[in-house]
Amino acid sequence: MLGLTNSDESSAPKPDKTLDAIGLMCPEPIFRTRIDIDKMVAGQVLEVLADDPAAEDDIKSWIKKSDNQLILVEKQGYTFRFLIRKVK
Repeated sequence: MLGLTNSDESSAPKPDKTLDAIGLMCPEPIFRTRIDIDKMVAGQVLEVLADDPAAEDDIKSWIKKSDNQLILVEKQGYTFRFLIRKVK
């Protein structure tokens, strides 16, 4: 498991939606993440799956600029799993 924010995997919430960005390269995973999170309501959780090596830095950078919360970052092999809670 990589960086984790205020939680651990066992207490991570169940996602309300999953975005499969496997096979997509920058900037597509972050672009689609932003579109999907914009369609959600506050409190919902988006799970993002990506294998782009830049995905971790891109998601973390975007989170700092957005009003959303990164709950979990996990890496298994070449695949990243992010849980993002929409705050507003």
